[in-house]
Amino acid sequence: MSALFPALAAAADDASAGVRHRPALRFGERALTYGALASAAGATAERIAGAGRVAVWATPTPETAVGVVAALLAGVPAVPLNPRTGERELAHVVGDSAPRLVLAGPDDELPPVLAGVERIDVPVPGSGGGPAAGVRPLPAEPDRETPALIVYTSGTTGPPKGAVLPRRAIAATLDALADAWAWTGDDVLVHALPLFHVHGLVLGVLGPLRRGGAMRHLGRFSAEGVRRELGAGGTMLFGVPTMYHRLAEAVGGDPELTKSLAGARLLVSGSAALPVHDHERLFAATGRRVVERYGMTETLMNTSVRVDGEPCPGSVGLPLPGVGLRLVEEDGTEITDPDGETVGEIQVRGPNLFTGYLNRPDATAVAFDGDWFRTGDMAVRSPDGQIRIVGRKATDLIKSGGYKIGAGEIENALLEHPQVREAAVTGEPDDDLGERVVAWVVPADPARPPSGEELADHVASQLAPHKRPRTVRFLDVLPRNDMGKIMKRALTRG
Repeated sequence: MSALFPALAAAADDASAGVRHRPALRFGERALTYGALASAAGATAERIAGAGRVAVWATPTPETAVGVVAALLAGVPAVPLNPRTGERELAHVVGDSAPRLVLAGPDDELPPVLAGVERIDVPVPGSGGGPAAGVRPLPAEPDRETPALIVYTSGTTGPPKGAVLPRRAIAATLDALADAWAWTGDDVLVHALPLFHVHGLVLGVLGPLRRGGAMRHLGRFSAEGVRRELGAGGTMLFGVPTMYHRLAEAVGGDPELTKSLAGARLLVSGSAALPVHDHERLFAATGRRVVERYGMTETLMNTSVRVDGEPCPGSVGLPLPGVGLRLVEEDGTEITDPDGETVGEIQVRGPNLFTGYLNRPDATAVAFDGDWFRTGDMAVRSPDGQIRIVGRKATDLIKSGGYKIGAGEIENALLEHPQVREAAVTGEPDDDLGERVVAWVVPADPARPPSGEELADHVASQLAPHKRPRTVRFLDVLPRNDMGKIMKRALTRG
């Protein structure tokens, strides 16, 4: 495909009037056909042509989708802004990216840090002040290396860095996922993910548009919304582990939800590992396996379980077409004999990678080993090539008593205990062991939590004695970010 969005280009062609009426995007009750999207995005693209960069106030609305598509049509890099970002972090992102314009919905109230940036209200048909019904010819397709998006990392180890994603990376990752998931224009994707991140924006909005299919955004996640939309023709569901955990909790008492999930063609979980316990609960209730994939802001998607492959709960599958992947030891030596036990850092290369961090050539250089990107994620590889993530190098690799221990497998073991609702595992300094394994547990019944000794014995019986938690701490809730990832740096002794 030469165009990033062939169906959108067809909708702007007078000879392809049938495509114009095809459903494209729906947010609640507000819907856009391909023709309406081509009209609205094309009109906005004309207004922003030539701008160096544009920020997009990324709410879960049609305006955000139209604004991002318009920027892509115009060949102008879009910087999605998280509306929930704190004032200091937002000021850093705006100052670092220096957008010439900010695209927003007419009713959006923007923070003071954006007061000095020229604002354009994105017109959407049906929202008042929308573009005329006619569809303009779309601009010529920019070069594949043209920056498409600048997405800022979470900033857990310093100020957020802007990952520059070219059009080439977006096309490559979406086409590779289409191959792995048999994703076509007949699919209707359902999700409730935020649109300032690659999961919700690139996969969840641009993915359906590249295939010529449809997307329905729930606005706010709920089991009721999933039941309704999958039951009304949705074929795919994208979510994060927190969402699937809530669905696993709900299916037992909701036959219609169970039916809707069972009728979906594909259930996909990403952004963090889905506990095996939730995999099994959903499969037992619906007969459907949840597919996991693995990616990052800088790399987009690297691996996935294939829809036509063997189910493998706990695995993120095989490298996607075009993606090179290797595991390396701490000294940089490649692990060439995968045994399912040896832990190494994932390094990747391929057309899915970003071109670098905006204004940070130093950070870009450190992030690469030659042409291999250092992900910072630790994993094991089975003899058949399946990748299983065990955690982040900085927070999830625990070196205890001479062993390298991945936090993820201990978390999965804890979650299999009937008295554990949620669990996180970290390492803490230990004079004898170097580091000791610490479990942070949300009990199923706060009034009667299991003992730390009971949980340690449970883990030792499931895995190995050296992997048992030496300390267990109980919490009412685990700290999570907007994508549902556990913020382990917020877990302290206090």
